[in-house]
Amino acid sequence: MLELFYMVEKNLDELKLSKHHLKAMFVSGMGFFTDAYDLFIIGVALSLIAPVWGLTSSEIALLGSSSLLAALFGSIFFGRFADNFGRKKIYGLEALIMTIGALMSAFSPNFLFLLFSRFILGLGIGGDYPVSAVIMSEYSNRSDRGKLVGLVFSMQALGLIIGPLVALSLLLLHIPLDFAWRLMLGLGALPSLMVIYLRRKLPESPRYLSQIVGDKKAALTAFVNFTGNGNKSYEPIHLNPKINHRLKDFFSNKQHTLTLFGTAGSWFLLDWAYYGNTISTPIVMNAICDSSSLELKMIYSLVIFVVFALPGYILSIIFMDIIGRKYIQLMGFGIMAFSFLLLGLIPDIESNVTGFLILYGLSYLFTEFGPNTTTFVLPSELFPTEYRTTGHGLSAGIGKLGAFFGVLFFPITESFLGLNMTFVIVSIICFMGIITTSVLTEPKGKSLEDCSYSKIVGK
Repeated sequence: MLELFYMVEKNLDELKLSKHHLKAMFVSGMGFFTDAYDLFIIGVALSLIAPVWGLTSSEIALLGSSSLLAALFGSIFFGRFADNFGRKKIYGLEALIMTIGALMSAFSPNFLFLLFSRFILGLGIGGDYPVSAVIMSEYSNRSDRGKLVGLVFSMQALGLIIGPLVALSLLLLHIPLDFAWRLMLGLGALPSLMVIYLRRKLPESPRYLSQIVGDKKAALTAFVNFTGNGNKSYEPIHLNPKINHRLKDFFSNKQHTLTLFGTAGSWFLLDWAYYGNTISTPIVMNAICDSSSLELKMIYSLVIFVVFALPGYILSIIFMDIIGRKYIQLMGFGIMAFSFLLLGLIPDIESNVTGFLILYGLSYLFTEFGPNTTTFVLPSELFPTEYRTTGHGLSAGIGKLGAFFGVLFFPITESFLGLNMTFVIVSIICFMGIITTSVLTEPKGKSLEDCSYSKIVGK
């Protein structure tokens, strides 16, 4: 395997963790906070919309999953676009699309308009996945890259917590239900507007400028703008001309397709299990505490996220560059599978609220300290620069296809087969994630050029 030793890349790899990395993390992470809020708030909003509009179970499933299907197209399209034309060109565009989608959702007069609005929103969300991850990975140093990309993803935790808090606050204020759900959906436009402003100030990826555009001067300028250090000296280095990287060449490379099987396959299975459960949390809460108030059910959901999911994100960030991404993902899939299997096989587990919440929460802990974080990180490292957002976009898009199926089928299987059998199915899906993960290589501690099998130099 050949390595690139361009000065820009070496400086990025060896740069000590600093406020510049944290700034890039915050800018990228705020987009992902918006993604998470917009995707998951629909589960709460639907519990208010359904009785007001008299929605059928099929209509509820479509509204819950439409943005996920759109994210499939957004991830693939914008991921490819970012490899061909640069990361920065679309870094604010997808945030603008999210803003428009959130506002359209809030003002929806009927089911079809809301369905269309959620689809528009999903296109922007899908586009944010590959660019947020890759911008951070390409700016990161070698020793902290997993932690930094993981921190970007961990902003999802805030979205998961803020969403139920917003919903609970609106309900406790006794705001009319038809107005409350509109506020929930419309508030998603505020952080995306801030993202548009912040991302205008972030320079293009120096790795992209150096390796793909072949503009050394622009790459060094971007590096200096990133670090704020204009006194650093660099050696002049001859660069290869821009390479024509076709999609056909990507799929004809066995290493790329094997890596895609691992990253996309794992993400598909994870999202089927994760989104199916998370967006359908109100259905799960109804099964275990049907007689409780809507506010109490939201509190239970919030407790699961705060007590179990949030520590999972923290553990993942702490150990990402110590244990390694692959091994965290294998462990997470294994414990998720075991937890869901117990939920499916223990008789009358749903009647024991405490026991159910502990097992259900354990699955969330090792989802976050496991594949929910690592499936976002790994594709940003394992593909070469010329295909990095393409590979991540394909992985995220196929992942969102799994999320679409999970959200679509969870309420259907729960209705026809019961909650226990639904959890058994989810357990099998998690076991399959162990297989797809096993084909991946561990990028911990390696340069991007090393762990991504980059082919730009030395053919």
